[in-house]
Amino acid sequence: MTLNDIEDKLIQGIASITSRDKASVEADMPFHKLGIDSMGFVEVLVFIEKTFNLKLIELDLTKKDFETIHSLASFISRKL
Repeated sequence: MTLNDIEDKLIQGIASITSRDKASVEADMPFHKLGIDSMGFVEVLVFIEKTFNLKLIELDLTKKDFETIHSLASFISRKL
């Protein structure tokens, strides 16, 4: 799976979680600009675990990995 594939899946999932149109979600947007609060982050984490079959609690996920969709996709790409 390429980085672009991962970004596309994340954009689709985050658009659904935030009830936004997919076209309004960009990979370089900070998560706070997407209106994702703490409950939203939990939903994003669950989406990632189900979609990419990753156990994030066991990985070295940092705040920097959660700055943008692109940074999160890069993290996921390294772990797949």
